Amino acid sequence: PLSGYSDYAMRKLARDFGAPLTFAGVMLAKSAANPKVLKKPVFVPGDDEHPIGAQILGREPEIMATAASGLEQAGYDLIDLNFACPAPKVLARGRGGCLINEPEKAIEIYKRVRQAVSCPVTVKIRAGYDNSEQSMDNFWRIITALSEERVDAIIVHGRSVLQRFSGASDWEILGQIKREFASTTIIGSGDLLNAEAAANILKTGKIDGVLIARGAIGNPWIFSRLRALLEGKEPPAAISIKAQGQVIRQHLELVCQLYEKKKAVRYMRKFLVNYCRLHTHRKKVQTNLLEANSKDELLAVIRQWYELD
Repeated sequence: PLSGYSDYAMRKLARDFGAPLTFAGVMLAKSAANPKVLKKPVFVPGDDEHPIGAQILGREPEIMATAASGLEQAGYDLIDLNFACPAPKVLARGRGGCLINEPEKAIEIYKRVRQAVSCPVTVKIRAGYDNSEQSMDNFWRIITALSEERVDAIIVHGRSVLQRFSGASDWEILGQIKREFASTTIIGSGDLLNAEAAANILKTGKIDGVLIARGAIGNPWIFSRLRALLEGKEPPAAISIKAQGQVIRQHLELVCQLYEKKKAVRYMRKFLVNYCRLHTHRKKVQTNLLEANSKDELLAVIRQWYELD
């Protein structure tokens, strides 16, 4: 669940390339608890994208439960609770990763949400708030309680909250959790920026699944390549320039269906930066793509650099 990224367009492409489950962008519980908000098209999952999960961010058990119930009624198939977000503005409000410091509240939130919905409920958490002994005690207390409550899955990012995205993700702790709580579904997250890294973790990490986030931005091919690797098939050859362009154009068309055209072009830029990493003339292509100010200009640049008719 990537805030500002995982909208219908990104989810559609991910599913087309083999992702078995996608998530909408993280939602504030106080917004998702408002029925009027959930009626807006941007929050309504498409008929063609089940199963789809919704991740909620908040700290008040009652509001989190109300939000979860509303999201289930809106058509989401799974509710994920965010006890992991390291963004300073989130932490300043006691949300996300801050809840690792309040294990009783985190556990209460889970219990209230579990009572409010009939769909699966999962929890996203980081490996401690910091590296202190107290923080790790809190982390294990939450993991233990969730396992005893038979949570549907725990998604663990192998960095502490204060690490954010610096340093390497600790995959050993995921294996440790799985050994300790063998009957609990453990899903790993962190540093899965290519299919080979994800396949290696799934084959050697002794966990049940992985969550791919940043690695899928401008790279929906990560899913088809990962599936091939896991199935023992020959992974697809390097994506041709033309095939890249076709997907970029498709992504742009989907984005233009969601947003007004000028906004769509601006919004698309953060994906284009990643898409052009696969191009042999990355710097020139990136410059030209980001200079486009209209849909027609952007399409012309895509045709020019990606050998499209």
